Amino acid sequence: MGTQYKSLKAEDIEFIKEQKVFFVASSSGKEVNLSPKGYECLKIIDSSTMLYMDYPGSGDRTARDIRDNGQVTLMFTSFTETPKILRIFCKGELIERHTKEFLDAAGSFKETNPAVIRRFIRYRVYAVETSCGQSVPYMQYSGERDSLRNWAIKKSLDNTIDTYIKDHLEPPEL
Repeated sequence: MGTQYKSLKAEDIEFIKEQKVFFVASSSGKEVNLSPKGYECLKIIDSSTMLYMDYPGSGDRTARDIRDNGQVTLMFTSFTETPKILRIFCKGELIERHTKEFLDAAGSFKETNPAVIRRFIRYRVYAVETSCGQSVPYMQYSGERDSLRNWAIKKSLDNTIDTYIKDHLEPPEL
């Protein structure tokens, strides 16, 4: 059976570190947003704080929703032998480019060039929930897609990444 508690436990942190993909859900009174996330883009600061490195993309719904109400749910699920679903309920805080706080956050991600990052998002955990995951299929990880990272590097080298980010601050209307 599922359990609920207020902050991440050591076993949750280990489980998160093992996952190659997770999902971020948010809503701001418009459509519900659900985004898959990959790469090593999430750092656990402590049992109640996580830091997410946000690459530029075509939409920006999560940031829009955080600006509106801050409510975000992260979901991790096991695709291996031991089933488990971990939901983390958070308040999100945007850390925008060209600020001291952005540079400080970038220091948490040693192998990353901050010039290719749209922003960082700090997640303040207020509840954690586990559930069984018995209906989640088995799947095998076969590698990362480098295309988004490479695209962001190219935009940075072309000095067009700031313009792209500015032009895509609001997601398209549905």
